Parts: sequence; structure tokens; C-alpha cells
Amino acid sequence: MDWQAHRREAHALGRIQENLKQIIYGGNDGIVTTFAIVAGFAGAQADGVAQIGGMAVLVFGLANLFADAVSMGLGEFLSLRSQHDLYHARRSSEMHEIIQNPNQEQVELFEILRQRGMPPGEADTTANIMSRHPEIMADLMMTYEFGMFDPTKENPAVNGVVTFVAFVIFGAVPLLPYFLMDPTRTTFHVSVLATVAALTALGLLRWNATGEGLARSILETVAVGAVCAVVAYYVGWLVGG
Repeated sequence: MDWQAHRREAHALGRIQENLKQIIYGGNDGIVTTFAIVAGFAGAQADGVAQIGGMAVLVFGLANLFADAVSMGLGEFLSLRSQHDLYHARRSSEMHEIIQNPNQEQVELFEILRQRGMPPGEADTTANIMSRHPEIMADLMMTYEFGMFDPTKENPAVNGVVTFVAFVIFGAVPLLPYFLMDPTRTTFHVSVLATVAALTALGLLRWNATGEGLARSILETVAVGAVCAVVAYYVGWLVGG
């Protein structure tokens, strides 16, 4: 395999990982948000959800699901747009400084490189070379001085849509038993199992995207959902019990 093909494959993997990040972000919030509705209703009537009505669970659950999905998708869109604007504004300012005060910026880059462990002689040579390439120097300063990375490879609209879709797909899982079964206590138990399965699937996606430990990825994801579910259940129990 030649180096161009290898680079294309590596780039494609990076894009998949970026999409998975949005799936995990939206999916986790979708599951937790929707199951909180189900658990809250169940907790409000410890004798059984049927007394409240499965239709109420579906109406409130679906309304909350789509409202929050739109909010999350638009929030992701606006957040990334803001990152783009901030990055470009800061980089333009940095380019202006490099052009207007090249010696000062060269000294700053020298200090940054030296603080990161580069020997003084090599840091001075590198800073001197970079000063002759303002665009590259600006990128280095953005990363090392401001801790900002170029976000332009991420599309705000795509990220927003992926977050919205993940939120809806995963968030619908806790509601599925109420579409398929009568609203009894058993239905709530099935919803719990479906929610755990969805959180486990999300943990597997996280493990695939990040390469973290399998057990850690799954357990942390499930634990977050469990804490939120328990809180929602007992709040419902205290208010409605």
C-alpha cells in the first residue's frame, strides 16, 4: 500500500471517530433524558404505571425526546460555529502580530519550544526557520500558545444533524416497550432492560471510537445512565407518591 492510500484510510478513520463522538454525545443524552421521563412516571405511582397511563408516558416522552433532540442538535451546531469564529478571529490577530512584530513573536515561539523540552540551540533554529513561514508559525502559535486547534475540518451542520439523529434513535429505546406492550409494571421493567442494552451499545461504540478499556467504556456509560434514572425515579416517587 502506497503512502497516499494509507493517508486516505487514516483520514477516513478519523472522520468515523468524529462522527462516533457526536453519536455518543447525542445518544447518551437521548437515553438518559427519555428514560428519566419513564422512570419519573413509574416512581410517581409505585403501584404501577398503568394508573397513570401509557399514553401519558408516550406523549411526554416523545415531546421531550424531539424537543431536546432539536435543542441538542442546534446547540452542537452553534457551539461549533462559535469555535470556528473564535479560532479564525484569534488566528487573524496572531497573523497580524507576526507581520507587525516578527522579532517578538519569534522570541515567544522560542520560549514555548524551550519550555516544551527542546534544547535552546534547536529551539532558536526552529523559531528562526518558522519566522520565515508566517502561516505555519501562526498554526504553531495557535496550538502551543493558545491551546486551540483548527476546527474547520468539522462541519457544524453535519455535527448538528448527527447529534439530533443519535439523540432520537437512542432516546426512543426506553419508549419502545410502551408502544408494544400494555403499560404495566412489567413494561417498565422491560424499558429498564432496553435502556441498559442501549447504554451498553453506546459503551461499545465509545470503546470502538476511543480504544479505552472495554469494561471501563461500558460500565461508565451504564453508570451515568443509572444514576440519572435513580434520581428521576425517586423524585417522581417523592412528588407523586
